[in-house]
Amino acid sequence: MEEDLIASQGHLVVEDALPDVGDIPEHEYPKATPVRSRKTKKRGPDDFILKQIKTEDGATVEKKVKVYTQRYRKAWQRLPECRGWLRMGSTVERAHCSVCNKELTAGKSEVLKHAAGKKHQRRMELAAAGQLGGAGAPIEDADMPVMRTASIGPLEGAPHHTVDLRSDTVTYPSIKMKEAMFRAPVGDDVFGEDPTVKELEKKIASLLGKESALLVPSGTMANLICVLTHCWMRGSEVILGDQSHLHVWAQGGIAQIGNIHHRTLKNLPDGSFSLTELKALVRGDDPHWPVTSLVCIENTQNMLGGKALPLRWLDEIGAVCQELGLPLHCDGARLLNAAVAVGQPPSRLVRHCQSVAFCINKGLGAPMGSLVVGSKEFIERAIRVRKVLGGGLHQAGMFAAAGLYALEHVAPRLAWDHTHARAIAQGVKEMHSSAVTVDLKEVQTNMVLLTTDNIRVNAKKLCDRLAMVSDEEAEELDEQTVVMMLPITDTVVRCMTHCALTKSDIASVVKKLKFVINEYDSMVFLEYKIEVGQG
Repeated sequence: MEEDLIASQGHLVVEDALPDVGDIPEHEYPKATPVRSRKTKKRGPDDFILKQIKTEDGATVEKKVKVYTQRYRKAWQRLPECRGWLRMGSTVERAHCSVCNKELTAGKSEVLKHAAGKKHQRRMELAAAGQLGGAGAPIEDADMPVMRTASIGPLEGAPHHTVDLRSDTVTYPSIKMKEAMFRAPVGDDVFGEDPTVKELEKKIASLLGKESALLVPSGTMANLICVLTHCWMRGSEVILGDQSHLHVWAQGGIAQIGNIHHRTLKNLPDGSFSLTELKALVRGDDPHWPVTSLVCIENTQNMLGGKALPLRWLDEIGAVCQELGLPLHCDGARLLNAAVAVGQPPSRLVRHCQSVAFCINKGLGAPMGSLVVGSKEFIERAIRVRKVLGGGLHQAGMFAAAGLYALEHVAPRLAWDHTHARAIAQGVKEMHSSAVTVDLKEVQTNMVLLTTDNIRVNAKKLCDRLAMVSDEEAEELDEQTVVMMLPITDTVVRCMTHCALTKSDIASVVKKLKFVINEYDSMVFLEYKIEVGQG
């Protein structure tokens, strides 16, 4: 009876706004209401064009020809061939394929033709296998962390492919990582009863060649706990590099919370510092001075472009600290990246360190968590510090499970992040630009530092431009890619690759960078020329 009613009363009209097709079961689509009649729209003068047609006798005559324009219909999203990838394009007369990142003519036949194409079907297979990444794939990667997309930029309403390179912390847990978290056995970790946390702590301690480990919420807290545990006595002093994370990015926590004085050494380009200067900074036994209690290093060195500290220097500083009777702490937030870069196990890099802060979020894709690693005696004292800082977690097994999954499935792929970083740097180098430059020799791990000339463009303006898509760019590149990077100084932009990126993401980033750099190289700087001329 329902079929007869629809046949006799005309078209179907969807009353409610259609949600994302991928988010609702098939049987829960909005109900359609039959409409009794629908009048055909009257055509106006703009719906016809005059076309010159040659007759059989060779004469040319003008004839009115109807212009057919098609509009995008949301109902097409319900077609089996179109589920999960079809969206409206930049206008109502355009459709957009989120898998191919391509705009189509808004015609049903055109859409179905695209769906049947070999290229589209191949990309759908890659998406289903989790190998397509952040290009708007309809299916999340089951094995690797994912990166969410955003729609920002001047082309309002147009679909964008967003590649976030601000940090290696922007990833989201993959489906399988979430499953591991969901199924993890848990207990109260404050009482030391969480089996998954114990497993992770044991695995990390073994990985770094230490006796014990302690799970804490963040890397900042891990470093602070290590420093406070070493500097148990009031009036303590720490020596560290002037570009280290502890000195630059931790809000001065060791002084603010721990009342610990610190002295800095100038970091050299390779991330190390002068051991001669280190010896000179160690305080003598004088009641007017604080007591030198700890030396801190960072591996990899963030502010210097992700440098892996040289093995020879690590052995030398270990010997110096032993000679001076000082413990050595390593901020190893990206220690696995350093291990991959130098081709050595992580334990080799921290052989001379009495404590290590190890992160399972940076580069590994876990949602949170770091570990304090050291001797059993050190960890027993660190537990007290963790408690007073509010870092004791109860049912923390779900986060530990994410770390265990990351160590098994994500860590073996870190070399890809380094390859992707070098590919981006190589693309910039090929432009031979003076506006935006990069030193290929400095790219060792998953980080690239782009230097701007501060005349045509500075770091912030470059990041703002990369986060936009111009009409000319969209037309020339045939894609709309938003690239997010981080300005860390007035002239330096940090670009960091991570486990949620794919080859297609990197290719889009390189294309975008080359286009934007070419814009700056092609600029005419009247104000600059006038200023120089007046000088």
